[in-house]
Amino acid sequence: MKIRLALCLAFLGQAAGAQECRDDTVFLKGEWGQARFAVEIADDVEERAQGLMHRESMPTSAGMLFVYERPQTLSFWMRNTLIELDMLFIDATGTVRHIHHSAQPLDETPIFGGDDLTHVLEINGGLAKAMGIAPGTVLRHPTFSNPDTEWPC
Repeated sequence: MKIRLALCLAFLGQAAGAQECRDDTVFLKGEWGQARFAVEIADDVEERAQGLMHRESMPTSAGMLFVYERPQTLSFWMRNTLIELDMLFIDATGTVRHIHHSAQPLDETPIFGGDDLTHVLEINGGLAKAMGIAPGTVLRHPTFSNPDTEWPC
């Protein structure tokens, strides 16, 4: 398992530096290295309400990026979500402000993400810790169009 994760991380790190911004891809970088995830976008009320509910699995290099029009206080839950998730709560500059690790399937307890947030990236549970993703990590995606972002498209 450790060898497979190391190979995955090496591939993701190389890919993050080599590709252009795309709607279906989010890039992350931090002191831990770089990564790329194929993402589905949830940017309207219906898509955000549905999220990753009722799915039995998700590929390791995949996720869902929730996009909000303006900075706000965000809180999530795991109603009808069958897979364990890490939730990365992100501000308008593309900076991860908080990570909720390994949210438990079907738990309806609110998960507070913080204030002044515009995005949430959901990835498979345990992956953020395994990769070393931490607050301060920056993301690159076309929805971070602010020229003040750390890593613009």
